Amino acid sequence: MADKTILRALAGETLDTPPIWMMRQAGRYLPEYRATRAEAGDFLSLCYNSDLATEVTLQPIRRFGFDASILFADILLIPQALGADLWFVDGEGPRLSTITTQADFDALKPADVIHETLNPIYQTVRNLTEALPRETTLIGFAGAPWTVATYMIAGRGTPDQGPAHALKDGNRPVFDALMERITEATILYLSAQIEAGAEVIKLFDSWAGSLSGADFQTYALEPCRRITQALKERHPGIPIIGFPREAGDKYIGFAKATGIDCVALDNSVSPEWAVKHVQVDGCVQGNLASSHMVTGGDALVEETRHIVRAFSGGPHIFNLGHGITPDADPANVQLMIDTVRGA
Repeated sequence: MADKTILRALAGETLDTPPIWMMRQAGRYLPEYRATRAEAGDFLSLCYNSDLATEVTLQPIRRFGFDASILFADILLIPQALGADLWFVDGEGPRLSTITTQADFDALKPADVIHETLNPIYQTVRNLTEALPRETTLIGFAGAPWTVATYMIAGRGTPDQGPAHALKDGNRPVFDALMERITEATILYLSAQIEAGAEVIKLFDSWAGSLSGADFQTYALEPCRRITQALKERHPGIPIIGFPREAGDKYIGFAKATGIDCVALDNSVSPEWAVKHVQVDGCVQGNLASSHMVTGGDALVEETRHIVRAFSGGPHIFNLGHGITPDADPANVQLMIDTVRGA
């Protein structure tokens, strides 16, 4: 652990230089990723080819020397493992068969059979435990149940998660049953990742911000708490990062209420606000706007230094406020890293 600065920050240590990694750090902005994806043939084939998934996970570590590596996979592999049809449309993103009725739900597989589909993902984790530099932390991940459910209900990403809200409000028994199935599967999936060698888990609730009032408590906070509790019971000491994106004021108290070790922040909240309201409870991660990876220049340097300084009084992992985009310039990633480590 002495060499793994991410683990030290997650344990509550304030470091002189924050550790750094980047959401979607293995991705289309890298020419070597594009070449490997072309070799795989398509995105899902890349996810399920353990050798190629290992390769693309390692690429940003070789190029940039990040302090952590995150498993290359996708949050929608769980729906596929549960029996949903999943495919990707170039330039448009994922498509799934939809769950909108009791009959649709009844056709899903039970949670305990997901490993038949997901064993190649666990092999990628095992590969990475052997291949990564010893100072590099390996992060496993899954989508949070609400976010995964929004895709399973709509069959694709939607701007306001309207179909999921409609099912939640119009057919609560089916919606709750789907959330329960996803939660059960997520616990099993993440537990298997940990058994294969993942040292940290991150739970991505990308659409948490569209939940309000009691719904946020019931469908964002409570599933995160349940998953965290189950994983920590099975794997004592496993650190967990939660990312209820665009939660706003609901970031406050989220770590204490769920038991997670770190709250990842989007860039809609200022570092100064987060220091006062979130970092007081422990480690925070974030929160540079990903647009800086496209535009670069002095603004990138200034905002990076601003974030590092603001969070310097407590445990902090430097990251973006959202995933890096395909149009980002790798040179700007290097500039960000150099600024963090030299700030």
